[in-house]
Amino acid sequence: MKKYVVTGGAGFIGSALVRGLLKQEGCTVTVIDNLLTGFARNLDEVRNRIIFHEADIRRFDSITRAIRDADTVFHEAAIPSVPRSIKDPVPSHEVNINGTFNVLRAAAENGVRRVVYAASSSAYGDTPLLPKVETMLPRPRSPYAMQKLAGEHYCSVFAGCFGLETVAIRYFNVYGPRQDPNSPYSGVLSVFCNAILSRTAPTIFGDGETSRDFTFVEDVVALNLKAASAPASVSGNVYNGGNGGRITLNQAWELLQKMEGVTIPANYGPSRAGDVKDSQADTTRAKQDLGHNPQFSFEEGMRRTLAWYASSLTNSARG
Repeated sequence: MKKYVVTGGAGFIGSALVRGLLKQEGCTVTVIDNLLTGFARNLDEVRNRIIFHEADIRRFDSITRAIRDADTVFHEAAIPSVPRSIKDPVPSHEVNINGTFNVLRAAAENGVRRVVYAASSSAYGDTPLLPKVETMLPRPRSPYAMQKLAGEHYCSVFAGCFGLETVAIRYFNVYGPRQDPNSPYSGVLSVFCNAILSRTAPTIFGDGETSRDFTFVEDVVALNLKAASAPASVSGNVYNGGNGGRITLNQAWELLQKMEGVTIPANYGPSRAGDVKDSQADTTRAKQDLGHNPQFSFEEGMRRTLAWYASSLTNSARG
């Protein structure tokens, strides 16, 4: 029976990945999370089907036993915010760099076959060339981007020096159910969903023409599973995990207004430090090597996401 471990498994992406793994037969799923940015409620309906360790990846001794003898470790744990890494860079460094080293070390010392690492498209920085290709020179503009890039290099080093198979997937603005809209560092689409359902105007930083390759979380889960089962020849590689498209923030807000049949002009504020203007993935390499095949258009993904937030608000009101 295969053992899978998900660090950060109580987070938005991590909890979706846990559900994806549980659909496979003949496996056990272990979650490691310190609940700093994740929530136990994200795992409520599957809690009796997983092994949960409330542990911090910054402490090697607290995670090494949980990782032992795993087939694959999906390393999702992070402090995932550009603005937060600028405002308070030390915790981000400790989690995103030191914590990643600990996960890789524990995996290498405990018989793990492969680590699939959640990297970030922020590593590309604000280079004007689109779409972003894995061979481009990274130009990180924030501590967070630099930290996630360092994690990629550590993955490559552990693959080359210690025989640990690694695959790094650069996420491109993942969205979907269970993304927290209430943090000052929340993903923009979760904030938009919260605003449209409460009939309030969101604040868009900049002129709204900033564009992103928004990727539905279920497509990211599918790519992680493919990365875990791909042949050993992919070890040490980095892959773009986006959709290959590009949507501006103004277009995203317009779509939500259309879905809800309302007109609510957005407020605009100054651009945020560290933000890039445009982001779009070239997915050629991921399609060729991993079989990446996104299934959700932006509109369909937003319909499902908005439906989840609406249901969540209804259940909260009843509770």
